[in-house]
Amino acid sequence: MGNGFLVLDENDWEHATPEQRDWMVFKTLKSMDGRLKSLEEEKSGSKRLWTDRVCSFLGGIIGGAAAWLGIKVGG
Repeated sequence: MGNGFLVLDENDWEHATPEQRDWMVFKTLKSMDGRLKSLEEEKSGSKRLWTDRVCSFLGGIIGGAAAWLGIKVGG
């Protein structure tokens, strides 16, 4: 299970006891749960990245307009 995949073949499954089969199923489900959580975090992270970029862009526009107004009025 070096790269996170649980690799079984029919021979392993046929010779496993019911307890071993239960453990194999549990480990597979646990691995799948971890992978899904990772995907969900990536998805929410990319949304956050997009929101951060939009807010930075709008902040730059507002800051630039304020600086321009300050130079015109004060200057």
